[in-house]
Amino acid sequence: MMKNKQAPMKIDIVSDVVCPWCVVGYRQLEEALAESGIEAEIIWHPFELNPQMATDGENLREHLMAKYGSTVDQSRQAREQLTAVGETLGFRFNFSDESRIYNTFDAHRLIRWAADHGKAHDLKMALFSSYFTQGKNISDHKVLAQAAHSVGLDKSEAMAVLKDGRFTYEVRAEESFWTENGISGVPAVVFQQKHLMTGAQGVKNYRHMLSQLTAKAE
Repeated sequence: MMKNKQAPMKIDIVSDVVCPWCVVGYRQLEEALAESGIEAEIIWHPFELNPQMATDGENLREHLMAKYGSTVDQSRQAREQLTAVGETLGFRFNFSDESRIYNTFDAHRLIRWAADHGKAHDLKMALFSSYFTQGKNISDHKVLAQAAHSVGLDKSEAMAVLKDGRFTYEVRAEESFWTENGISGVPAVVFQQKHLMTGAQGVKNYRHMLSQLTAKAE
């Protein structure tokens, strides 16, 4: 008798689209899934690193120095480290002294809308690229609508969603749910709604978690 095909593993990821380690963590997880031959259902959830930030943003280096007390050299080294890690995972970070960080609430609203069309993951990836690789202002509605268009969503409808405030309540509720359940930093990856890993843990650690969960299921 043939075994029933195992359902895709549910993996919830709480992240922000201006969080570089969220890109790194996802790429590491993606690699671990490919190596393990495991099919997964990835579900993205909103988190804002800087919910009070104005739409025109702040200089990234100055923001990080003020927020974490890092020096110019430490900031440069961190960006170089991220760029090198990204290259090993096939993702290009293009940082400069002029790089800016932006408010991401509207981006999360648009991802929520995209989820209703089965395109949340595609839009999330497009926004990571728009921000980190292309250096675009992802609080700008035109940039967000173009990203939606690039993954096959209707550009005019995307702009309407952004303008009329759609999904504001849903995104706020989701953000509150995760923070009230102890998530204070991202990425936060929840496997099968039970097992939490925070931060970019590396391909090896993700693979180990996947193998443990697969063994339990069998």
